[in-house]
Amino acid sequence: ESLWTSFADGRVRLRLDNSCPQPPITVHQMFKESLEKYGSLNALASKKNGKWEKITFSEYYCLSRRAAKSFLKLGLQRFHSVAILGFNSPEWFISAVGAVFAGGIVTGVYTTSSPEACHYIAHDSKTDIMVVENRKQLDKIMQIWNRLPHLKAVVLYKDSIPETHPNLYTMEEFLQLGDDLSDTVLDDITNSQKPNQCCVLIYTSGTTGKPKGAMLSHDNITWTSAHCSRAGDMQPAEVQQESIVSYLPLSHIAAQIYDLWTGIKWGEQVYFAEPDALKGSLINTLKEVQPTSHMGVPRVWEKIMEKLKDASAQSGFMKKKMLSWAMSLSLERNLNCSRSDVKQFWTRLADYLVLAKIRDALGLSSCQKHFCGAAPLNTETLHFFLGLNITLFEAYGMSETTGPHCLSGPYIYRHHSCGKPVPGCRVKLVDEDAEGNGEICFWGRTVFMGYLNMEDKTKEVFDEDGWLHSGDLGKLDKDGFLYVTGRIKDLIITAGGENVPPVPIEDAVKKELPIVSNAMVIGDKKKFLSMLLTLKSVLDPDTSDPTDVLTEQARDFCQKAGSKATKVSEIVATRDLAIYQAIQEGINRVNRNATNRVHCIQKWTVLPRDFSISGGELGPTMKLKRLTVLEKYRHEVDSFYEE
Repeated sequence: ESLWTSFADGRVRLRLDNSCPQPPITVHQMFKESLEKYGSLNALASKKNGKWEKITFSEYYCLSRRAAKSFLKLGLQRFHSVAILGFNSPEWFISAVGAVFAGGIVTGVYTTSSPEACHYIAHDSKTDIMVVENRKQLDKIMQIWNRLPHLKAVVLYKDSIPETHPNLYTMEEFLQLGDDLSDTVLDDITNSQKPNQCCVLIYTSGTTGKPKGAMLSHDNITWTSAHCSRAGDMQPAEVQQESIVSYLPLSHIAAQIYDLWTGIKWGEQVYFAEPDALKGSLINTLKEVQPTSHMGVPRVWEKIMEKLKDASAQSGFMKKKMLSWAMSLSLERNLNCSRSDVKQFWTRLADYLVLAKIRDALGLSSCQKHFCGAAPLNTETLHFFLGLNITLFEAYGMSETTGPHCLSGPYIYRHHSCGKPVPGCRVKLVDEDAEGNGEICFWGRTVFMGYLNMEDKTKEVFDEDGWLHSGDLGKLDKDGFLYVTGRIKDLIITAGGENVPPVPIEDAVKKELPIVSNAMVIGDKKKFLSMLLTLKSVLDPDTSDPTDVLTEQARDFCQKAGSKATKVSEIVATRDLAIYQAIQEGINRVNRNATNRVHCIQKWTVLPRDFSISGGELGPTMKLKRLTVLEKYRHEVDSFYEE
């Protein structure tokens, strides 16, 4: 057996060695083990009519078996997929586990996907059954069903069915379909599964080209759930039952491994947030649940920071002073680990009087671990939370490493590092430059099977020894801590042949100018660097799209600069002199600290609207799609370089 495959029914050779000798198991075996230990504990909690409804691990397992039987009844074929299109819910988890028990492959689809994007994934993965949340998602499938020869049935789990349609079921109807199927039929299927076979497909949102389906094996899922979570100090329920809030898209590997699979492995209690979590309701859920561990992508932590800064900007003089005093003490202690007793006394007092109350207001007063992953965290956010006495542990990996391959935690932590490879995983750098930056490559049980139906793309990411090449640049310090410094693809090579990593410059501009929301450096094959800027604006509560109204923090910046502007359009239309001058001064300060002349920003412009998912500039996990931005604002970019 080869180390990789591009076939759904393929098997791979597992990367078993002395550093990770644990016997491989299937998802079903993992659930059975947990069932014996955690059967009576609560597993999933969701809100119905204002009340939390909970189900135990025993009930969760039984429901997953019922779903598996119903999938078989509807004609789910081995290694065909069950695609799930909807917000996080018990139904999502039960459908996913049921699909795997039945010998299928679970495929998450982003709720923001267009009908065409849904068609591509359903067709590529041979989706036999689609599970959708509501009528809005059902409408997308109805538009494409006649072009999906494999699609046998659709299950709707939130709304009632608008009009009857053959092969369209509610969740209740669906779960009853397989009740007459014998246990032996299902047991034969689960028992015939092998740990080196595929059970999960994660479609990489791909900032370029078609999405690629990363195939993950049972071993990828079960090994990563067990060992990566322990590296982050997640506790088994016999020590302490962790409680977490599930709200990030489950079609993305980070949430799927953290919420769904690790939850089963260690007997965690998972609370489902409301679908409008990222539009503001998440904090209410956190306050009710008081999770012991919380994970967010950088944008989530940034939003919390912006909200707190806005609240602080509106508070009275004394409150502001108290907060900045408490935060500066906490930041200093966390950065310098000072041991002086007097300092420690004041820091503890500040924490007790001020910071503990803020953590409480965020719903994080019981939270022992705060994780951040999926994209790099900037210094401003990192320091802001250290000021609240919250250390954000960065994780690093990709869909192709089943999520986290490197992890920080309470015992493995350095500022700006994403920690060390999880025990049993390895990392090496290739093609290092003079500063020690090289391409990060991965080896271990987390490494995926290959891309579905894409042999060429699969061969591109593996070298002849079977190491996975990430396309990311990083450096390792003498103690083995990894620092990710950028994407190779994002590296700007100027007309003069100079290599410029854009992210440090963009972060420096955002730190220098609190009015700036997004900054993007341009300069590939150009004589000098230029920059596109967007301003911080209030998000529409219904659509999460940026509006024209400046945030409190941005208005604060305007006032200090001597401008009365309250809207983005006012600043851009009149090229507001005070603001443009303040921005230029900030950019001058960044340029003064530049590595060399080539790294200086010569020209810039402010765009009329902030970047967003709906605008196409950001991917589903808020990653900047640089090529799309270049295309969309080509006119502005060209004007920088007109002679």
